[in-house]
Amino acid sequence: MKTNIEQVHPESEDDKISPRRLKAIFGGSVGNLVEWYDWYAYSAFAIYFSSAFFPEGNDTVKLLNTAGIFALGFLMRPLGGYIFGRIADQIGRKQSMTLSVLLMSLGSLLIALTPTYTTIGILAPILLLTARLLQGLSVGGEYGVSATYLSEMATKNRRGFYSSFQYVTLIGGQLLALALQLLLQKVLLSEHQLQEWGWRIPFVFGAVLSIVALYLRKNLDETTAFEHQKKKNTENKGTVKELLKHPKAVITVIGLTLGGTLAFYTYTTYMQKFLVNTVKMTKEESTLLSFLSLFLFACLQPLFGALSDKIGRRPLLIGFGILGTFCTVPLLTALSQTTSQWTAFLLLMASLIIVSGYTSINAVVKAELFPAEVRALGVGLPYALTVAIFGGTAEYIALWLKDWGHEPYYYWYITFCIFCSLLVYVFMKDTKDTSRLNQDS
Repeated sequence: MKTNIEQVHPESEDDKISPRRLKAIFGGSVGNLVEWYDWYAYSAFAIYFSSAFFPEGNDTVKLLNTAGIFALGFLMRPLGGYIFGRIADQIGRKQSMTLSVLLMSLGSLLIALTPTYTTIGILAPILLLTARLLQGLSVGGEYGVSATYLSEMATKNRRGFYSSFQYVTLIGGQLLALALQLLLQKVLLSEHQLQEWGWRIPFVFGAVLSIVALYLRKNLDETTAFEHQKKKNTENKGTVKELLKHPKAVITVIGLTLGGTLAFYTYTTYMQKFLVNTVKMTKEESTLLSFLSLFLFACLQPLFGALSDKIGRRPLLIGFGILGTFCTVPLLTALSQTTSQWTAFLLLMASLIIVSGYTSINAVVKAELFPAEVRALGVGLPYALTVAIFGGTAEYIALWLKDWGHEPYYYWYITFCIFCSLLVYVFMKDTKDTSRLNQDS
């Protein structure tokens, strides 16, 4: 009689994937979608609730305040990467992912129930910050553990394809937030209602969705890689001490994340504000354009992931690095000056196609760098530190430079960071050929 683990992980590694393994990948991915929906709902609805938590003033300044709290939420991500990465490496991937989604739902519920500034004064932004810090802790652990889980569950020759679904669901979380926003804007509520109380709906919805994610994650199978390493008597597994035995891998994670995370958060999280504040689109137009472009962006991830299974990870990363270095300034400059929604859409899609060279495979590349006993921590902690510094501050820096009157400086900042990552891509080995995941079977 085969055990569940054997059924989920047949010893022969080929292009086929068992139904039980596919169910595990689906369960992990859907849970990931709910987590990231909760995280992105804050950014999507900030244009409505910023005035509820801060005194009246300049619109850009109010967005700066909400962006500041957004950035502070990112500062909790390294702590989340450490806590949940350690839990995943010592106790199990499944248990770690279940705990993280519970914490995310608590943050969403707190935002939904917090009174406005006019009602409780300074306590309003304090409670908003507290909720965001809880969410930052949760999502900081989510990335490393889910990247590890999906990469370990995937078959050897299809790892790029199956692990790409982490970003499909990550983007899907943002799409879900935008879809709900479109529904509220165009069908259910007026602009005034959204501004007054309607922005609370997505956070209540997120808390309810977390119950679904909790159910799915409680019924996941554990990975073979974890089951194998659990039997080893490694005292330091899942610890920073063990992680520091792999300095080259840690530095590689930081370097390959630097430019990619900044570009990703610019073209996804910050873009909706950019379209309203710089391109001068209406909130409804920017929401629709963001939704359509992100939907196509999500569809691109498995295609790029499958391509990496054929030609390797490194060519895609180098392609992103070169195109990002030379095209970022022209694309954002043209986007900031366009008056056509169609042109804006094409420019945004061109940017997202370039970024797909990073987003589609970054999870599996990082997972392939570390052994099983420190993989979740190795993927999550250095990534979270880099994202906190560069991804989390992206829209704050962009809005600050705009308020200062030098918005184009931000375009050059992105370019420089992508160039730094390009240097890492050029000199690193292709992880498809040197994967530590191959040692787990």
